[in-house]
Amino acid sequence: KVDLQFKITKEFIEEIQEFVSNNNGDGILNAIKILHEADIAEILDLVSMDEAKFIFRLLDEEKASEVLVELEEDVRIKFLEALSAKEIAEQMDNMDSDDAADIMAEMPEEKQEEVISQIEDPQQAIDIASLMQYDEDTAGAIMGTELIFVNENWTTDQCITEMREQAINVQYIYTVYVVDNDKKLVGMLSLKSLLFASENSLIKDIFIKEVRSTNANETIEEVATMMKKYDFVALPVLNDEGILIGRITIDE
Repeated sequence: KVDLQFKITKEFIEEIQEFVSNNNGDGILNAIKILHEADIAEILDLVSMDEAKFIFRLLDEEKASEVLVELEEDVRIKFLEALSAKEIAEQMDNMDSDDAADIMAEMPEEKQEEVISQIEDPQQAIDIASLMQYDEDTAGAIMGTELIFVNENWTTDQCITEMREQAINVQYIYTVYVVDNDKKLVGMLSLKSLLFASENSLIKDIFIKEVRSTNANETIEEVATMMKKYDFVALPVLNDEGILIGRITIDE
């Protein structure tokens, strides 16, 4: 359970620093186990770089990635300079592609290439590299590639199986998108429709054909205006051929 009321005091920081000086990793993990990632990020900002690296390397992969995202940009830039390309690549593997691409953009080009080459998940490496190609003020630059999509020609049973596999890599499921055999966006799927459909029903017979989307080269300002106007939580992003390549959510 995370304690959202925790206050980081001078005494707490001194206790953490004492643990570091004594090489007491268990003491540190016990002290921060109930803290939100943002609080841990603040701690890393308040201690020395060597102390911060010691603490960071104690964290499990998922927690470490979340803390890296929470760091203030100027602090994170200095922190990334102190980590090896391999250490950074390990964090990229556990991040949403959009967060990973944003952080990668803060590094020198030479180190970017080195990190990309050491990311274990080939698809994650491709997704990050692709997102970094977009101008920073476009939809493509802020979209994430993690989403749930189904093919209009699938049966409901196949659809559920595929959705379970995709959901492993998606933190929040806002919408289920429907694509054709060319992965072009054709609509959305209502979970209620899926639950009440018969086993042999085809997705093409139950999906909603009305769906708004944006192009990857659309400006962030235009995307924000559309999402506010229609009160969207998420918006699918297409390339020039109409192929579904990502989604933007309200928190981005």
